Amino acid sequence: MAKRVAVILSGCGVYDGTEIHEASAILVHLSRAGAKVKMFALNTDQMHVVNHCEGKPTEEKRNILQESARIARGDVTDLAKLDVSAFDVAIIPGGFGVAKNLSDWAVKNKDFTIQPLIVKLIKDFHKAGKPLGMCCIAPILAAKILPGCELTMGEDKECEKWPYAKTTDFVKEMGCKHVNKTVEEAHVDVKNKLVTSCAFMCKAPFHQVFDGIGVMVKETLKLAK
Repeated sequence: MAKRVAVILSGCGVYDGTEIHEASAILVHLSRAGAKVKMFALNTDQMHVVNHCEGKPTEEKRNILQESARIARGDVTDLAKLDVSAFDVAIIPGGFGVAKNLSDWAVKNKDFTIQPLIVKLIKDFHKAGKPLGMCCIAPILAAKILPGCELTMGEDKECEKWPYAKTTDFVKEMGCKHVNKTVEEAHVDVKNKLVTSCAFMCKAPFHQVFDGIGVMVKETLKLAK
């Protein structure tokens, strides 16, 4: 039986939405695994819009669902319509959209809040014993919603290769266990059916990020009943 997978997008573009290469890698690996995929996004405005050439905010307003449709080739559904019973797995790629649109992590760090529909999604999948896959910054959502869970964002010592490693300090402060992994690995929290990988939290070649996401996808699907 093909696994039914809900992929949750947060816009389009690393600085204000879903990291496109991560989303693409997830979709390729799911396709190879023969999974049936449906993409979802919140139908509301982004926190802001960033000019990706300059890395600076603009005065524009953009809708998360409409922007996510760029990645989904138009086939994306309002997250409010997601029926957990219709899926075996949920996967959330990273990008600043997770920290700006799905939550306000980018602004408030450890005091952040998460959009209610995202909280409901994660809790409902977890309660139903259905696995969750997350990469890059997305595991911060699990750290907030699933107390005591285990996850990885890569390495916890900041350096040129790991410029965002201090994020792991907040994971630990929230009472969760951070497990150091390379960019080509994933961590499986069997108890919580949570699979995470660091993706672009690491400054690594694209193919290594792609391979690490592949491990995350494979291990997530393996946990599905």
